[in-house]
Amino acid sequence: MSERLDASVLLLIGDEAEIVTPHRGHADPERVSVDRLVRETGLTRERLVGARLVAVVGDDGELVRFERA
Repeated sequence: MSERLDASVLLLIGDEAEIVTPHRGHADPERVSVDRLVRETGLTRERLVGARLVAVVGDDGELVRFERA
């Protein structure tokens, strides 16, 4: 069974986005490909910073998908 977490995009660094979740805060954000976020959420690159998302966590603890909140 997968877990769903609130997530937000802090900032973009080149081709990566820094994402915070309840398990990964500002001091140690998750890094995710901008292309992946655009593909999975339908948001444009310009609209990602500050976006509130839902992160779906797989059984192995990896973030397997992102959705619009």
